[in-house]
Amino acid sequence: MFKRLGNLIRGFFGLFISGMERQNPEALLEVETENLRKQVAQYNQGLVSHAALCERLMTQVRKQETDQRDLRAKTAANLRAGNRDLAGQYALRLQSLDRELEENRKQLEQAETTYKELVKARDVAVSSARAKIEALKAGISDMKMKKALAELTEMASGMITSIGGSGDTLDRLSTMVEEEREKAAGRVRVARDSMDTTTIHAKEAEQQALADQALADFAAKEGIALEPVPAATPAAPAADGAIKTMGPAKTEQT
Repeated sequence: MFKRLGNLIRGFFGLFISGMERQNPEALLEVETENLRKQVAQYNQGLVSHAALCERLMTQVRKQETDQRDLRAKTAANLRAGNRDLAGQYALRLQSLDRELEENRKQLEQAETTYKELVKARDVAVSSARAKIEALKAGISDMKMKKALAELTEMASGMITSIGGSGDTLDRLSTMVEEEREKAAGRVRVARDSMDTTTIHAKEAEQQALADQALADFAAKEGIALEPVPAATPAAPAADGAIKTMGPAKTEQT
């Protein structure tokens, strides 16, 4: 019973965490990137220890090579001098040193090979992980862009639907505007038809008469003969083509 309850609780927590991961992929990617940094740091510490071992072996091989040359020289010198016992001791030590040197050289070679393989494995693993991280970053960016595009598309689709659904409102508004326009035009027409134009025409005729009278008085004072203004039709041009002007008449001298 308790085991089933524990499984159920773990299932709920798993779903909750999965939902949080889906909502925050950048945070999850950052955590994995930080984990990669820590793993690389730990791996590098192991490489440092292995590199130190290689350096110790290399130092030991160099020292043994120096001792080998020294013992070989001492053995040869004592052998030439006739000191067979001392030369024999040096020869034994040289023989033992040769075996140790050969073994250390093999260990150094193996250690160097292992170190290079470990470095290569680290570089390959880090390169692969970085490629995955970059691909995930690009995927997250593309996901965000597509989500934004989907939201905009859905918004545009909703706007189109709402605009199409508001046709009745627009039709009512158009009808109201047309009715108000027609009412305003009718008011203008009624006002124009109700206007008393008799007074306006009378005032216009009075103004014209006063202007003609003033012009006649001016012409009389100045001695200018005025041509009579036709009432209905405009005056016909003179037969001889002469242009008549306002002013005193001129007589032609022979």
